[in-house]
Parts: sequence; C-alpha cells; structure tokens
Amino acid sequence: MNEIFKRVSIRKFNEKPVEKEKIEKILKAAMAAPSAGNQQPWEFFVVTDKEKIQKLSACSPYAGCSAKAPIVIVPCYRTSGLRFPEYDTIDLSIATENILLEITSLGLGGVWLGVAPDKDRIDKIDKELGIGKDIHAFALVALGYPAEEKTQQDRFDESRIHYIGN
Repeated sequence: MNEIFKRVSIRKFNEKPVEKEKIEKILKAAMAAPSAGNQQPWEFFVVTDKEKIQKLSACSPYAGCSAKAPIVIVPCYRTSGLRFPEYDTIDLSIATENILLEITSLGLGGVWLGVAPDKDRIDKIDKELGIGKDIHAFALVALGYPAEEKTQQDRFDESRIHYIGN
C-alpha cells in the first residue's frame, strides 16, 4: 500500500477532465470502508458543475483551492436509520481517507477540506446541495490531475510509540 506513503494534499489542478471510470473507482474505494455495525452511513455527491464548485468553495474559509478543481466530491452522512449514530463521522473519515488513497493510486491529486463538525460550514454546504434533513455534508474533496508536485513528509516519530507488555 505505497499510496499511504505517497499521498499528499494537492490544491492545484490541470483542467483535464477526470474519466468517469476513475471516478467510479474512487467511489468504490470509499464504499469499501469499514463502518460501525456495517451501517454504511455515507452518501456521495460528485460535483462537476463549475458554478456549483465555485459556490461550494466559498462555504469554508479554507476551501478556496477547490474553486478550480474539475471535480469536488462531497462525502455526506445520513442521520436516520443508523444503529450507531455516534460513529457516523468516524465512518465517513475512513471512507474519505479511502478516497484520497485511491486518488493517489490513479495518478490524480486531491485534498480533504474539512467541513464537519463545523455547523456553519455544514449548513452552508447542505443548503448549496439542497440536502440537510437526514443527510449532511462531512467534507469537500477537491480532485483532478495535479498541476503541482509534492513529496510527503516523513512523520514517523518513534517517541510516540508506547509498548505495554512483553
């Protein structure tokens, strides 16, 4: 799983459209994530409309880089019919990480832009997508063919590892 050690946040994209087959692979990876009690609380909005992407990019002070992305995936979570509702955003975190890893494996670039748990950001994006009763925005994932190159930092820190037992 080399993608774990190659994944970086890409915030600049080429205008080249992303093929539908790659989008489907990304979403399959997202839905392969484990979830509490197998509740799978996710819904995914794939936004390619330039005007809608512009509006979504204004929903958070940190999402401006998504304005020029060819695609923004909005992972969302359901709030009804869940066995373990307190784990919905944890489940979405795993699914979103799977999105980023698959993006990397496909030679694309992307960035996770935080939305939840900020109620103001959630409300703005929910309104923009026309959702919000039982489905809420969790994050924005801007993606496309990278227009920048980055190398992942080595974050390994042995001092943060604590063994208990033999």
